[in-house]
Amino acid sequence: MLKKEALLLIPNVLKVFLENGQIKSFTFDGRTTVKDVMVTLQDRLSLRHIEHFALVLEYSSPEQSHRFLLLQDKQPLAHVVQRTHYHGMRCLFRVSFFPKDPVELLRRDPAAFEYLYIQVGTG
Repeated sequence: MLKKEALLLIPNVLKVFLENGQIKSFTFDGRTTVKDVMVTLQDRLSLRHIEHFALVLEYSSPEQSHRFLLLQDKQPLAHVVQRTHYHGMRCLFRVSFFPKDPVELLRRDPAAFEYLYIQVGTG
């Protein structure tokens, strides 16, 4: 398990945890937004369609199980990193809503379907 301090070891770097166990790091400045990270993830993961995905903050409390906070595209990354560091949250790349027709997603974007499958199969 990661310590809270490990989430922000390098200034201006956001760590995004993927469903396959990988961690992707993103450097940012004052103008970088959540959408910028999403576009970069789309490229790095070879996804053609990311409309079903989002960045979320994961946190837990003693009285509740894991909770997720969906991030908005226009949110500045500096704000997100501050929350992850000071509140013990992790940033995840997750499916934000299940496709109406998963077979259609498989046909249009096999990589996105595989990422969905990994999340549903392990989550």
